[in-house]
Amino acid sequence: SLAGFGNLMQDVLWCFSQVKGTIDIGVTEADIISTVEFNHTGELLATGDKGGRVVIFQREQESKNQPHRRGEYNVYSTFQSHEPEFDYLKSLEIEEKINKIRWLPQQNAAYFLLSTNDKTVKLWKVSERDKRPEGYNLKDEDGRLRDPSMITVLRVPVLRPMDLMVEATPRRVFANAHTYHINSISVNSDYETYMSADDLRINLWNFEITNQSFNIVDIKPANMEELTEVITAAEFHPHHCNTFVYSSSKGTIRLCDMRTSALCDRHAKFFEEPEDPSNRSFFSEIISSISDVKFSHSGRYIMTRDYLTVKVWDLNMENRPIETYQVHDYLRSKLCSLYENDCIFDKFECVWNGSDSVIMTGSYNNFFRMFDRNTKRDVTLEASRENSKPRAILKPRKVCVGGKRRKDEISVDSLDFSKKILHTAWHPSENIIAVAATNNLYIFQDKVN
Repeated sequence: SLAGFGNLMQDVLWCFSQVKGTIDIGVTEADIISTVEFNHTGELLATGDKGGRVVIFQREQESKNQPHRRGEYNVYSTFQSHEPEFDYLKSLEIEEKINKIRWLPQQNAAYFLLSTNDKTVKLWKVSERDKRPEGYNLKDEDGRLRDPSMITVLRVPVLRPMDLMVEATPRRVFANAHTYHINSISVNSDYETYMSADDLRINLWNFEITNQSFNIVDIKPANMEELTEVITAAEFHPHHCNTFVYSSSKGTIRLCDMRTSALCDRHAKFFEEPEDPSNRSFFSEIISSISDVKFSHSGRYIMTRDYLTVKVWDLNMENRPIETYQVHDYLRSKLCSLYENDCIFDKFECVWNGSDSVIMTGSYNNFFRMFDRNTKRDVTLEASRENSKPRAILKPRKVCVGGKRRKDEISVDSLDFSKKILHTAWHPSENIIAVAATNNLYIFQDKVN
C-alpha cells in the first residue's frame, strides 16, 4: 500500500532518503546504462548498456536480525544479450546497445525478458540450477560415453546438490523485420503478443513465431521527401489487448484500436495540445517532440515527456492535457547552446509510481524530478556519489536562474549537461526507485520512520 506516501510530501525533506545502493557498472562508453526496468513483482531489476550487456539485480530477503531493514539489490545475473553486427547490403554498422528491456510476468520458476537493440529483439530465459544429475548409465561422471559392453548393471540417476548457478539462455530471436531503428517494445496484456516500433512502422509479434510479424502501423510516405514526422515511442494498454498508443516527433499521440482494421492507419483518438503562437520559436518543433509515452497502471491516463515538460492526458479528453509539469523551464534561455551541443535531442523517459499518484523524470546535472499529482508539490533530487552515502538523506536541490544565489542553490550556468539522467524505473508497489546516471545505477527508497 502506498497510502502513506502523501504524508511524506508534508516533510520538508520529502525525498527518497535511503540510498539502497550505488552500483558502478564501469567507466567506458560501452558501460553507459541505456535502459532500466523492474519486473512485475519488483524483486528483480534489469539494466542494459551500450555494450549489449544485461545485468539483473535481485532483491535480497529481509534479514531476521534486522526485520525492519528492507532487502538490498545485489547482482543476480550478467549476460551478453547483443553483439555488434554489420549490414553488408546497406554498409551499415548495427550497434550492440540495448535500447529497451521488458519483463514478462512470471509463470513458473524461470524469468523471461525481452531485450532489443536497433534491429533485433531477443527473448531470454533466466533460470536457476542448484542440483545436477549423477549416475548416468551411458556416460561417466565427466560426461564421456561409456563402452556399452562394459555396462553390466542398471543405475538410477539421482539429483545431487550443487552451487547455485543462474543461467541465461536465448529462447527466441526476432530479427529482419525493421528497416529503421527500434525505439520501443511493449508486451501485450494477453501475454501472447508484443509489438516493436521503429521510426516509421510498428510490428506485432507472436512469442511463438520468430520468422514473421504483422505490420499494424506504417506512416512511411510514398515519397520520403514528404516525411514530416516519425514515431518516437509506443506502448500497449495495460488491460485492453486491442488498444495501444504511439507518440510522434510532432508532439502528438495517437490511440489505436486493432479491432477496427488490420492496419491501424486511422487512429481512434488523437491527442494534441494547440501551440501558443506567442511562444513560437526556431526550437518549438524540436522541443515538442515526445521522447516517451506511458499508460498509467489504471489505464485511465497517458503520460508523455517532451524536452521541457511532462504532461498527463485523460483518455477521454483529446484536446489538451489535464496536467502539465515543468521539468527544467530554466533551460528555455539556453536552447541555443543546447542545440549546438546536441543536448536538445536527448530522449528523457518518465515513469509512474505504483499508485499513479507521483511521476518521475530525469534532467541534467544528475538531477531527477518528482511531481505529486495530489498535492501539486514537486522536488528536485540529485544522484551523485559525493552526496549519496548509504542511509543518507537526499536534500532537495534548487536551480538559480539569475540574481543572487543562495548557499543551497546551483546556478543554471553551472549545470553539467554531460551528466544526464535519461533512464529511471519505479518499483511496481513500493517506493523504491532506480536511477541510471551515465554508468552508475542508484537505488533509493523512501524514508523509514
